[in-house]
Amino acid sequence: MALTHTRPRRKATGSRYIAYRHKRKYEIARQPTLTTIGQKKSISLRSRSNHEKFKLLKIGAVNVYDPKTKAHSKAAIKTILENPSNRHYVRRNIMTKGTIIETDKGKAKITNRPGQENTVNAVLI
Repeated sequence: MALTHTRPRRKATGSRYIAYRHKRKYEIARQPTLTTIGQKKSISLRSRSNHEKFKLLKIGAVNVYDPKTKAHSKAAIKTILENPSNRHYVRRNIMTKGTIIETDKGKAKITNRPGQENTVNAVLI
């Protein structure tokens, strides 16, 4: 079944919307990118207007911001500690926005969307 960015077929009450048209090609969605820990691996995809999107599949390092010293540094990712989007992502070491990770510098919270950007940024907790 194809993923789309259209409204659901059912209303909140449970009644059906009457379809006034079919699915369009530009409404097709892609499978989510499940970014994991490992040696950096990313792919680029062509999007509309000849733009390029990057999907980060694996990464082993993170750009860490320390709010006390107000400095940025690079740190290696050890493991995933907590993921608010899905509790099963912790076992699979999948990173999303808001994930708490263990790094060389300490615990950090991911502040960007690694599946859609080609890097991982985090803030020390």
